[in-house]
Amino acid sequence: MRLRAQERLAMVADDFEQRDGDLTLTPAVTDGAYQQKLNRAVASAGLHESVWTGLAHIGGYAVALGVMDTHFMMGSLGRVAGEKLSRLFALATDRRLPVVLYTASGGARMQEGLFSLMQMAKVAQAVADHARAGLLYVVVLTDPTTGGVTASFAMEADITLAEPHALVGFTGRRVIEQTLHVDPPQDFQRAETLLRNGFVDAIVARSDQKTYLVDLLRIHREPEVAHE
Repeated sequence: MRLRAQERLAMVADDFEQRDGDLTLTPAVTDGAYQQKLNRAVASAGLHESVWTGLAHIGGYAVALGVMDTHFMMGSLGRVAGEKLSRLFALATDRRLPVVLYTASGGARMQEGLFSLMQMAKVAQAVADHARAGLLYVVVLTDPTTGGVTASFAMEADITLAEPHALVGFTGRRVIEQTLHVDPPQDFQRAETLLRNGFVDAIVARSDQKTYLVDLLRIHREPEVAHE
């Protein structure tokens, strides 16, 4: 029951002002087959990339909000998605806003080779700058959050939430079975297992997420400065 980005925005945000929505790769840096695949993804998903980023209010609190969408090339992380996320954290740092990010991804986009893997470090640096400014970062792990996204910014939040039964991990079960010749447990890489082992702070159902986020934002809101 995976949601589209638009559905998540309607579920959580009071309003949403998209940023960098027209940011795309130029055909000069893609081959013909990859460009055709991108064009098909745009047509089928109604998105230009695997993540929406922008400014929003959740329960009246201003936030920088990002929502990844598996309906666009399985939510894979490429150059444009990495740039959009980096800009989101930079904007939040500049405006002293908390970041709320919904992750949903099959991992790095291998059609872009090394450039896709570089986005892990690029976004992680922007997350670190945001953290050094003393600002809040909340991530909500949804099904699936895997690969390079899990190995970087999905696991770097101050508070890590997850949806019930979400698949969260790095390498898929079949790869582990074929490479290590072991049979992982049935609850392997599930949100509940991560919660028991301290990788997730809370599992929150979709119906409760907005209320939960509002409580977190209220607790961590920026202190008001008295003016003379």
